[in-house]
Amino acid sequence: MESQRGTLFIVSTPIGNLLDISPRAIECLKAVDIIACEDTRHSGKLLSKYEIDTNRISLHKHNEASRTAHLIGKMKSGYDVAYITDAGTPLISDPGSRLVHLASSEDCEVVVIPGPSAVTAALAGSGFPADRFYFGGFLSTKKKARQDELQQALQRAETSIFFDSPYRIVSTLEILSALEPERPIVVARELTKRFEEFKRGNTLEVANLFSQKPVKGEIVIVISGESPPRWLNSKQT
Repeated sequence: MESQRGTLFIVSTPIGNLLDISPRAIECLKAVDIIACEDTRHSGKLLSKYEIDTNRISLHKHNEASRTAHLIGKMKSGYDVAYITDAGTPLISDPGSRLVHLASSEDCEVVVIPGPSAVTAALAGSGFPADRFYFGGFLSTKKKARQDELQQALQRAETSIFFDSPYRIVSTLEILSALEPERPIVVARELTKRFEEFKRGNTLEVANLFSQKPVKGEIVIVISGESPPRWLNSKQT
């Protein structure tokens, strides 16, 4: 007789402030048989804080195929598995799509436990229209490709959101200011952490702000749509 399939839980974790995890997420992580982590050492701090000692294994882009097959086998044998990434909601610019697809294909239930996301946090804090938006993930590391991505964003009617590296943000802002110096943008840095900040203004103003000192931390860029509301052109601080 075939054993009952286990469940795959996709669990959102904090993007910086460890207090942002939900009680439901903690309960799930304590109850499952296995926690698959993008980085077991990175997630160890969070799991230790909440006294979660569930068995854990790594699942990242370099071992995704083999670990996914292993976890599917476990779920087919009745084990419940939770998947977490280093920060935020799994699969959003993170590995895991293969795991979710194959789990559902093998008739394993997939349950999402929602929570923090740098995308929606930056969008909400930007003050830009949020009824429709485009998320482009991480901007390209290559300057020409990054320029093409930003040019397309400037032509969109809706708000655009990108992740970027602190090592490339100055170059990114220089590209934006050269393409369209008056476009309203917001750069969110270190969301939910001690030094969280939102820098607001047009592309030229924000580029000047970030050119003044070395940039550290995680970066989210929010670009207003091609025809921003009139009130977005009012004085920004």
